[in-house]
Amino acid sequence: MATSCFGYPICSGVGMGSMMSSSYGIEGRNLSFSYRRGGKDVPILKDCSLRIPAGQLWMLVGPNGCGKSTLLKILAGLLNPTSGDVSIRRPRSFVFQNPDHQVVMPTVEADVAFGLGKFNLTPHEVRSKVESALDAVGMLEYLQRPVQTLSGGQKQRVAIAGALAEACRVLLLDELTTFLDENDQKGVIKAVKNSLGGLGEVTALWVTHRLEELRYADGAIYMEDGRVVMHGDVSSIAHFLNEKQIGYADC
Repeated sequence: MATSCFGYPICSGVGMGSMMSSSYGIEGRNLSFSYRRGGKDVPILKDCSLRIPAGQLWMLVGPNGCGKSTLLKILAGLLNPTSGDVSIRRPRSFVFQNPDHQVVMPTVEADVAFGLGKFNLTPHEVRSKVESALDAVGMLEYLQRPVQTLSGGQKQRVAIAGALAEACRVLLLDELTTFLDENDQKGVIKAVKNSLGGLGEVTALWVTHRLEELRYADGAIYMEDGRVVMHGDVSSIAHFLNEKQIGYADC
C-alpha cells in the first residue's frame, strides 16, 4: 500500500489519472487554496487530489479546521482554488448545513419549484418534477405543508429535493446532520441514498464529523492539515481512524 507525504496509507483502487473520465462525477487534481493575512499567504488546502465515481455517495471526514468545507466550496464553485484543476458534472448543487439558509418559500411545493422558474416548463411539467423529487426524498406527502412546520431534517430533505428537481448531477453536502436528532439524521441520509444512481447518475460528496455515518458511504476521503491523507474504501479508512484513536488513548 502506498503512503502519503505524511507517511499515512493511501487506499488502493482509486488513482488520479487523466481527467475527466466518464465514470467519475467529481475530480480534483492538485488543489491548493490560501488567503492573504498580514501580507503573507496562509495555506488552507495543500495539493489535494480526489475522484468520486458517478452515482455514489462519498464522505469527507477529518478534524475541525483541516479544510473539508473549503474543499467542498471549491468543488461547488463558491471559491476559486489558488492552483489546481476541478472537473465536475453539471448541474451541481451545494446544500448548506443550516437549511434555513436555503429553504425560503412558504410551502414545500413552492420551495422545490422555485428553481424551476428559469426553465421554460409548463405548469404540468413543473408539478411532475416537484412530485418526483419529493418522492425521491420521502417528502411527497408534505407537498402542501408550510415550511415553518417542518423539522430540521425535513427541511434538509426539501433542500435536496429542490436540487433534484433541477436535474442536479452532483450534490455537495456540508455537514447536513450536525444539528439533527437520530431520526432526522437517518431520514436525511436515506434521502441522499435514494437520490443516487439511476439514469441521471447523481453523485454526492458529504462532509461530516459523525464517523458513524461512514457506514452509509460507498467511499471516503480523510483530510488532515489541508491535505488528503486517505482516499478510497470505507473499511480501510475506518480501520485507520480506529487505530489513530487507540494511539491517542495510549499517549
